[in-house]
Amino acid sequence: MLNILVTGAAGLVGGEVCARLIEAGHTVTALVHRNHDIRANDGSPVAAAKTISGDVSQERFGWGVADFTEIAAAHDLLIHCAATVRFDLEEDEYQSVNVDGTTNALALAKAGTMDFLHISTAYVCGTRDGEISESDSLPNAGFANGYEASKAAGEKLVQASGLRFAIARPSIVVGASDDGTIRQFDTTYTAFKLIAEGRVRHMPSRAGSTLDFVPIDHVASGIVSIAQDMESAAGGTYHLVSGQPLPVERFTAVIGAYPHFHEPELVPPEKFDPAQLPALERRLFRRVAGLYASYFQRNPHFDDAKFRALTGYSCPETDEAFVRRLIDYCIEAKFLAAPELIEQTS
Repeated sequence: MLNILVTGAAGLVGGEVCARLIEAGHTVTALVHRNHDIRANDGSPVAAAKTISGDVSQERFGWGVADFTEIAAAHDLLIHCAATVRFDLEEDEYQSVNVDGTTNALALAKAGTMDFLHISTAYVCGTRDGEISESDSLPNAGFANGYEASKAAGEKLVQASGLRFAIARPSIVVGASDDGTIRQFDTTYTAFKLIAEGRVRHMPSRAGSTLDFVPIDHVASGIVSIAQDMESAAGGTYHLVSGQPLPVERFTAVIGAYPHFHEPELVPPEKFDPAQLPALERRLFRRVAGLYASYFQRNPHFDDAKFRALTGYSCPETDEAFVRRLIDYCIEAKFLAAPELIEQTS
C-alpha cells in the first residue's frame, strides 16, 4: 500500500479520488487550501489519514523548511489535482495556480523522490479537430482560453521534471454514469442551466461539433488505477474520456425533449453576433455561456487506447440516455427547475 499526498483534495475530482484511494487501502494525506471539507462525489465525508493546509501557488506551499522536508519524505506518490478550472480569469491567476502551482508541487515531489501523477485536461490539444492521440505533442498556441493554455504549460513542466511521472487528461467531467449524481454544480453546469432554463437561447455552433462528456466515476477510478501502477504508467499521458463524442445537436435535442426546458438555437459562428441578442441574454452570454461557446464549435476525437491498455477500463455509454440521467439528477437536486415550478412561475 502507498502513502499518497493529494493536492486539491477538497475539489470535485480530488475528493472522489481520495475516497477511492482510502477504500483501496492506501494512506492518504489530503492537501486543502481555503475549503477543508473533503467529500466523495455522493456527498459523504472522506476521512483522510491526515489533512494539511497549504497554498500550491506559494513556494513550499507556504510551509517552513522543516515541515516541507518532513512531508516530502513521508510520501511515495503525489497526485496533483489542485488547479483553477474557471475560464474567466486573468493570465496571472492561471500562472499562479496552474503553472507555478505545478512547479511548487514538483519541487515537493523531488524533495521526497516521490512519483508524480498530474491531473490535466484532454483539451490541452487546443482547438484542433479530428483524432487526438495521447502521444501527440503539445501545441504552443491555438488554445480556446487561458485555462487550456495554463494546463498545457503545466504538462510541459511535468514532462521536463526528471521525476517518474504520469499525466491523466479528463475531458468534460460530469455526473456519475449510473444516476448522474454530482456533488457540486459549477463550470459547465452553470452554462447548461442558463441554456436549459431559456435565459440563453442562442449558441454559436459549427456543423459536426461534438462534446466529450466523461462521468466522474470513470475519471476517478482511472486516476486511482494509474496511481496504483505507476511503474507501468511512467512517462505516459492518458486520456480519461468518453471516446464517444456526442454531436452538439443531439445534446441540445435532449434538453428540448423536456417540455419545460428550452432547446437553444444553434447559429453558425459566422452569423452569430452577441450584440444582437436581447439585453439580458447578451449579458448572460458574455459573462457565463460565452465562456464555453468554443466547445460547441469543436470536434476532437480523443483516442484512449493507451489508457484502456494500462487499466482495462472503458468508459460507460455517454449517449442521450446518459444526458437524460444528468438532467434528471439536476432536477432532483433542485439545480434545475422542476416542471411544476416552471408552470407556477410562468
